Amino acid sequence: MSRKLKKGYYVRGLFVAEGSALDLEYKRELKGTDEPTRTDLKKESDALQKQGEDLLTLRADLMTKLELPERLVEGVAEAKRITNFEGKRRQMQFIGKLMRKLDPAKWDAIRAALEEQHMPSAHETMVLHQAEQWRDRLIADDDAVGQWLTLSPETDSQQLRALVRQARKDAKPEKPGEAQRHGRSYREIFQLVRAALLANQDTSHTAAATEDARDADGDSV
Repeated sequence: MSRKLKKGYYVRGLFVAEGSALDLEYKRELKGTDEPTRTDLKKESDALQKQGEDLLTLRADLMTKLELPERLVEGVAEAKRITNFEGKRRQMQFIGKLMRKLDPAKWDAIRAALEEQHMPSAHETMVLHQAEQWRDRLIADDDAVGQWLTLSPETDSQQLRALVRQARKDAKPEKPGEAQRHGRSYREIFQLVRAALLANQDTSHTAAATEDARDADGDSV
């Protein structure tokens, strides 16, 4: 006795049975309905799974600000502790499941927190600009080296002067009309100045905090 053939049709060589999930998905797409298709749901699920993985790298202060459900926070903490590959994979699936239960507004908040973490702070941006300005001054102006050493006496003066000389030498075009070149010394001057600026500001902040603490103790007496 021959088996009764299913009703359906072919899409790009694939048989789609009438009434199947794929058939319903195609019909929703043809109707232009706002209901999410199976493909949309899969993409959303994958995105949330990835967002859950990124939570493992989020700074503690940003994680606290999100006010996530306790189960999700504990799940992330547990995932960080797991070293076994299969155990980690299962835990990440669990985190993905918890992520899908969150309100969509919370998904946006998590995305914003992750973006904030990867953006440089205003303080870091200011230091970068200052380091760039000092680097260019040191290479262009002979007096700038002395000014910098006054500002940062801990700097190795011989190293700095050698880097400046080499950077000036590297910047000279080999042929007339060629643009200036920037070699390794150019980058090393920037790194040296940036590190010193950060160290000086950290010292200043520590001194200011100490002074504030002393003032507070004096007021309380």
